[in-house]
Amino acid sequence: MEIPPSSEQQESLSDSSPQKQLRPLRVWPAIIAIVLILMLRFAPRDLEIMPLWWLYFSFMGPAVCGLGMLVWWGIFSRATRLEALVGLIAILSILVMSWFLAHESMDMAGFMLVTIPIGFVLFGISSLIARSWTPPARSGFILLITLVGFASSLLVRNNGIWGDYNFELAWRWTPTNEELAIAEQQARTSAGDAIVSEESFNEWLAEPAWPGFRGPERYSQQSGAELADRWDNVQPELVWKRTIGPAWSSFVVAGNLLFTQEQRGEHETTACYTANEGKLVWETEIESRFAEPMGGAGPRATPTLAEGQLFAMGASGSLLALEPRTGDILWERELKTLADRGVPVWGFSSSPLVVEKNVIVHAGGVGEMGVLAFEIEKGELAWSAVSGNHTYSSPQLCQLFGKDYVAIYDNQGLRLLDPSTGEVRLEDQWGDGEFRVTQPQVVGEDKIVLAGGMQDGTRLIQFHVENEKLTAKEVWHSLDLKSDYNDFVVSGDYLYGFDGSIFTCVDLSTGKRKWKRGRYGKGQVLLLTEINRLLVISEKGEVVLLEVNPEKHVETGTFEAIEGKTWNHPVVVGDRLYVRNAQEAACYRLPTASSELAAK
Repeated sequence: MEIPPSSEQQESLSDSSPQKQLRPLRVWPAIIAIVLILMLRFAPRDLEIMPLWWLYFSFMGPAVCGLGMLVWWGIFSRATRLEALVGLIAILSILVMSWFLAHESMDMAGFMLVTIPIGFVLFGISSLIARSWTPPARSGFILLITLVGFASSLLVRNNGIWGDYNFELAWRWTPTNEELAIAEQQARTSAGDAIVSEESFNEWLAEPAWPGFRGPERYSQQSGAELADRWDNVQPELVWKRTIGPAWSSFVVAGNLLFTQEQRGEHETTACYTANEGKLVWETEIESRFAEPMGGAGPRATPTLAEGQLFAMGASGSLLALEPRTGDILWERELKTLADRGVPVWGFSSSPLVVEKNVIVHAGGVGEMGVLAFEIEKGELAWSAVSGNHTYSSPQLCQLFGKDYVAIYDNQGLRLLDPSTGEVRLEDQWGDGEFRVTQPQVVGEDKIVLAGGMQDGTRLIQFHVENEKLTAKEVWHSLDLKSDYNDFVVSGDYLYGFDGSIFTCVDLSTGKRKWKRGRYGKGQVLLLTEINRLLVISEKGEVVLLEVNPEKHVETGTFEAIEGKTWNHPVVVGDRLYVRNAQEAACYRLPTASSELAAK
């Protein structure tokens, strides 16, 4: 007689049945992780107020979620033990493979913000699709889709980031803008370059119209030309356009000569072009290459033309004194060696300042080797001074109460130095560790405006003289203008610049915003004083003409000037506009008042 199984035996048999063992995957944790990864990856990073922790959180968040998904798969997903073990080993192997096989430009930033989000999102989606499949087919499908996700980032390279922290990606096998520029330059060189006479050189170099970064006083102001204040009837006319090696340098303009810096392969290049045709006159190369995943390759500083010499600072720390007629190197100094330091995160960015027969740069070395002044003739060290260890701003000559000072704006704050000796005349501390990029700007005879990063905002400092000693007091500190790495201009009683990626007007007396409009990205601005206009170049290369108007934002002309990410400062000399970025340069003839009148 067969004895029927007891209830306990029946329950045991039920628990060991295939249906019980092959329960669908528990996928709700994966769904939550997918949503979090997508939210963090595409969350805005140009908020009105941008806490530093939010940037770090949005950067690290996808990786943390990915780690959580691995824990879910191994312990809580209901995958079989073999399936969970094989899956973990395979996914970790794919991660390691993706890191080592990725294009070098992807670096850690690309791995964290491109590779990991795509890979783990597809891992989660494939788990959701195959949750009810049997283990061999389920795990095979999930690993295949996960492999496709992680491997997809191997197909691209990173050309840097935009101002909103999104990547500028390109197919890995396509030629870079730098390679295109080198190829075009080789073709042009074989066809012959521009030839300039000694007489023309002497005439043009005698009085350079735009001798360095942001103009004669580094205030980005242009005067003297009777330009049209509207482009309704006559648009700017293209004079020439050419490819150019990557750099965030601007131009020096002297007569029919343009000087700038570029990266070409393993060489940093200082080049001279004709301003009217864009033809190469000469180029000087040194063996040096700087590149980083945020800003890409190339020099950061702009040359300076002064005292019959051209001074150029390379991103890796090479300071050159050049003969501007030929490009011959007169002397060279290595800041890394002199200051006993490494290259800053975003490169040496100090555009040289020439004062009293000395060329002054920020080096950021220890002790008294922060700011270095070299005698211009032979490059001997004239004096040195203490400073913060990094800045992406440049030394600037300023005048307070009729006396000259060299302003150094770095991660520790503002220092005013004696131009002759480097002695610190005033030190105004503002935070420590924050990067500084913009130029300090003097207002009147006793005030300076300082603009910081997205967490810092802008300050107005007023100076006093007490017992022959300079003192400083903060007038206001405002978060209504957060310039980050985009300079501003002053016109009358107002500041005009970028609050993040949106153009803004701020009352100089209070620091309060008057208006905020014009989504131009992380662009640059130039003040045209004769016609009371602002010339803005957007991050995407569009040029916009704005009224200098504290009451409202008014555009009076726009046109597409160049393609690609544009962080470089524009230059206007006479009726010519010179613009460039990391891939091309162009010259435009701006409408004059007479041409606009004739077109009506």
